[in-house]
Amino acid sequence: MAAWSGEGANARTRGTANRRGLRARPAHAYSAGGDGGPGRRRPFPAGAAALGAAVGLAGVRLRSDLRPGAGAGPGGTLGDTQFSFRFRRSAGRRRAAAAAAAEVEWRCTREAPPGLQPEPAHLFGYVFFRQVRDRSVQRGYFQKSLVLVTRLPYVTLFHSLLHLIAPEYFEKLDPCLEAVCSEIDQWPAPVPGQTLNLPVMGVVIQVRIPSQVDKPDSCPAKPLIWENLLPAPLVLPSVAELDLFRCFQSVLVHIQLLWELVLLGEPLVVVAPSPAMSSEVVLALASCLAPLKYCCDFRPYFTIHDSEFKEYTTRTQGPPSVLLGVTNPFFIKVLQHWPHILRLGELRMAGDLPKQVKLKKLAKLKTLDTKPGLYTSYKAFLHKDKILIKTLLKGIQKKRPSEAQSALLRRQLLELTQSFIIPLEHYMASLMPLQRTMTPWKTPPRIRPFHQEDFLKSLEQAGPQLTCALKGDWLALYRRFFKSPNFDGWFRQRHQEMRHKLEALHLEAIAEANIRAWMVDKSEAEAVDLVLKLQEKLVQARSRGFPAREETLQRVCQHITLVVRSLPKDLQAILCGQETASAS
Repeated sequence: MAAWSGEGANARTRGTANRRGLRARPAHAYSAGGDGGPGRRRPFPAGAAALGAAVGLAGVRLRSDLRPGAGAGPGGTLGDTQFSFRFRRSAGRRRAAAAAAAEVEWRCTREAPPGLQPEPAHLFGYVFFRQVRDRSVQRGYFQKSLVLVTRLPYVTLFHSLLHLIAPEYFEKLDPCLEAVCSEIDQWPAPVPGQTLNLPVMGVVIQVRIPSQVDKPDSCPAKPLIWENLLPAPLVLPSVAELDLFRCFQSVLVHIQLLWELVLLGEPLVVVAPSPAMSSEVVLALASCLAPLKYCCDFRPYFTIHDSEFKEYTTRTQGPPSVLLGVTNPFFIKVLQHWPHILRLGELRMAGDLPKQVKLKKLAKLKTLDTKPGLYTSYKAFLHKDKILIKTLLKGIQKKRPSEAQSALLRRQLLELTQSFIIPLEHYMASLMPLQRTMTPWKTPPRIRPFHQEDFLKSLEQAGPQLTCALKGDWLALYRRFFKSPNFDGWFRQRHQEMRHKLEALHLEAIAEANIRAWMVDKSEAEAVDLVLKLQEKLVQARSRGFPAREETLQRVCQHITLVVRSLPKDLQAILCGQETASAS
């Protein structure tokens, strides 16, 4: 349960949290709307805090600005709706969260695909909102939200969980959440590569957590249904995959242009008619770079009440690299200086096909009654994939299932991203020092520097044209990419992985070396220095996840023991004490 746990905890869960080494903190929980009246906040029952602690997360918070069409009155959306949001966490809470579930989160970060890794700087919120007419309430309608806050970007799983919990919660309130917390408290950790059976409210949710070793172009592995699970489990095909076709069906003709904007980390505002559409489109855009991680900020549902409102709307500096999802048309006015605005409306059909939004110039952007369209002056570097667009549109006419359309679209975006990133991967690999240059008793050789011009020259022989039929100015696209946060994030990650690989190879060289021959002419000071360095290497190998075999680490430990035994007793005691402290 540790990885599902976080800072939020109340009296009921505090004992469990402390036993697992978690720091118990009071969670912030509020209810929005309902019989409290507009704008009024009141403390929420303890069960809400318990849900935040058990699922993980930073606590449940129900806020008035999370209501779809907040302030719009009874004329707003009636019924149930689900959406998501994302927000920064304070530095203090980041440190507390890092200590809370360090071991499991390390595995989740190291072994999960880039887009599904926990983020220390941000939290995700998943919302189930209900609004129904109720004459017994002063406002004439009942409205309430249940919000789940977590470090994990598992949108499908948590929306499914809320879909089970929320209807019962709206009727029974605190007792329902107390029962749910007791069940979630027993959930196993979300370890990548494992299929989880998650019991809640008489239902078992079964889902597989993706792993980095999964092939990116393969279909999601079907969870194994256990025969002894009665009733049959609720099997989720994915922990986080969205219906890309449904999200992009009104912008299919611009899908490559949008892919380029996301790849380059361009500021983009998505103005949608509902929080559900806003959040889904933003999450879909952020995911369309897979297997490349989108390293910029993204806000699936952003309101004027968010703390970064002034930061994003200021004109004293350029817009930040953010995907911003909004519903309030007011943002069209305050974000007119942003270079790209996607205005979406309710889906309309043109015969058998969904009506496609038009590409429009920013000068035509109006502050009021802005028509749907992609407002930008950006010129795409690559030509349109007319075959893909034609295939998708023909699939609509042939009534092809949305799942099949999404799979087709996802595969094409994946192949496009891979064609772009493979030359970078190959060039980066060429910067790795040769293994034969590794010697056990010297510092490992350095990774050669990344020279952008050398890489661009290599594209003539090993460029994306080898795997992608699309024509266009690939070199100019790479040059723009080098200036983006996505390149910086990719490069830092790859460089770190290569450094870890170098350290692992160095450990192997040390493990295979003749330590007795090295000790023949060495002084006590040199022997002590070697022991301290090897102890530090072992600590780093285990804490940072170097790709070193356990057999290699054991042999290095044996080398340390052999060198320590050759030293005087007083030094042995000191070094053994340091080794014990490092191991703990």
